[in-house]
Amino acid sequence: MRTTPALSHRPASASDLADVVEFPQSAEELFFCYPKANWPLSVGQLAAAMAERRDSTVALLDGRVAGFANFYQWQYGDFCALGNLMIAPWARGQGVAHYLVAVMERLAREQHKARHLQASCFNANSAGLLLYPKLGYQPTRVLERSDPQGRRVALIQFSKSL
Repeated sequence: MRTTPALSHRPASASDLADVVEFPQSAEELFFCYPKANWPLSVGQLAAAMAERRDSTVALLDGRVAGFANFYQWQYGDFCALGNLMIAPWARGQGVAHYLVAVMERLAREQHKARHLQASCFNANSAGLLLYPKLGYQPTRVLERSDPQGRRVALIQFSKSL
């Protein structure tokens, strides 16, 4: 008999950062979840992001830190924008991203009275591009950006009514 993994969440703390900085496995993965960061992700970079963002949250899988996310933009009564969504490599494919996005939707709705949640995903991020529509997000815009090598990339913006 297979047991279902136990998912829970709590506000992120400074003691979580050493675990979270290990989640991105390449410069490309880091670009997907934190485009302004420099590879490799450091505790200092992540602490700076937490200081300027809101509602940094960790998802726990069987008590172990397995995911991280926050809001990089928020306007009370209107919207929140999901940022820094990262899942531990060992926890991928186990529902952590689905769970954590649902938690962030609830925080946006309850804490910020947001009417919708926005998420952005780069064109090469297949996991994200498949995740958001599955969770009810609709593409709203495509913006041109540059990756760390200066190549043109597309940033697809999604939105979901809460």
